[in-house]
Amino acid sequence: MASEELARKLQRRLQREEAEEGGPQPAPCAAAAPEPEPEPAARAPLASADAELSAKLSRRLDINEGAARPRRCKVFNPYTEFPEFSRRLIKDLENMFKLYDAGRDGFIDLMELKLMMEKLGAPQTHLGLKSMIKEVDEDFDGKLSFREFLLIFHKAAAGELQEDSGLMALAKLSEINVALEGVKGAKDFFEAKVQALSSASKFEAELKAEQDERKQEEEKRRLRQAAFRELKAAFSA
Repeated sequence: MASEELARKLQRRLQREEAEEGGPQPAPCAAAAPEPEPEPAARAPLASADAELSAKLSRRLDINEGAARPRRCKVFNPYTEFPEFSRRLIKDLENMFKLYDAGRDGFIDLMELKLMMEKLGAPQTHLGLKSMIKEVDEDFDGKLSFREFLLIFHKAAAGELQEDSGLMALAKLSEINVALEGVKGAKDFFEAKVQALSSASKFEAELKAEQDERKQEEEKRRLRQAAFRELKAAFSA
């Protein structure tokens, strides 16, 4: 009995060992792939900053060398900066400036100046318009501010504009338009003034006549009402 039991144990052990030897062998561990090295952080874009700094340095050099003027930071007061102009003239020129400032941005750009010169009857070429702006463009922004617009008339009065220039044509035509104040067909400034005064006097006379006529109508109506009350009182008595 003991020998049979021992034989069975040996047989089971042999079977277990054979099963272990014939079974699938575990696959060898694959070598771990090397982790990718972290990429270096991207450099911040410096091109725009460099360009802006270069532009500022270039403008500063131009200002130091007299090729450019520093931008004005103070509040512009046309009455103190252009004391030779009357308040009425400045107001008229301001209204004219606003009339042609189609973009309502406080500037007259190239296209708005083109339209303005066409309306005044003195159209200019593209180069002529650019030359007009350049002559008074203090801040080099390629358009006219109200101060630069007034500077045109200041230069014209001081004799600093060429007689055949576009700015002189603008100044002359604008001066006539401002002086006329709606009076058309006058030959010169003085005739326009006389005609304007005559029109004003005629208007005042017509207004006074209309007021007198209204007073007379009021008086007649008052008399009719008084007569009606007297007649009514007579019948009631």
